[in-house]
Amino acid sequence: MAPAIAWVWAALLVCIFTIISLAVGFKFDFLQLKVETAWETVVSVMAMTVLIPGLLEETVFRVLLLPHPAENPSLGVQLLWGLGSLAIFIISHPLNGLTFYRARLKTFTNPVFLSLAGLLGLVCTIAYWQSGSIWTPIAIHWLIVVIWLLGLGGYEKLYHS
Repeated sequence: MAPAIAWVWAALLVCIFTIISLAVGFKFDFLQLKVETAWETVVSVMAMTVLIPGLLEETVFRVLLLPHPAENPSLGVQLLWGLGSLAIFIISHPLNGLTFYRARLKTFTNPVFLSLAGLLGLVCTIAYWQSGSIWTPIAIHWLIVVIWLLGLGGYEKLYHS
């Protein structure tokens, strides 16, 4: 698929994710309009989230666990690997809260967070299958996490709760 079309699909997926996640997040009081304005925080978040979760999680949960579209996998194979990868992606968050990021356990086990993480994982999976490129899901994952951390109360949830 032409790269321009893949990015159009990515933009559409981000719009769909945005509509659903804002409705769910605000309904269940998981999201709040809370803008981080300290330039050190903004620069740090924007830089670090490219690596984690962007590059790391997309490499593991999309590139390593899913067949590449060029392999021309059957729909059944795509669904099997896609659902498995998505389940592992969702489960990895509470496991990280129990092990590496204990201060984030409350957020990483929140059902709304896990639902939105699952939706993000689905969006990134579709973007990967659609584009065949790691960069599309990395960009989507990065954008969504940056907006959550810097504008919708995520920074406070992860670093000040």
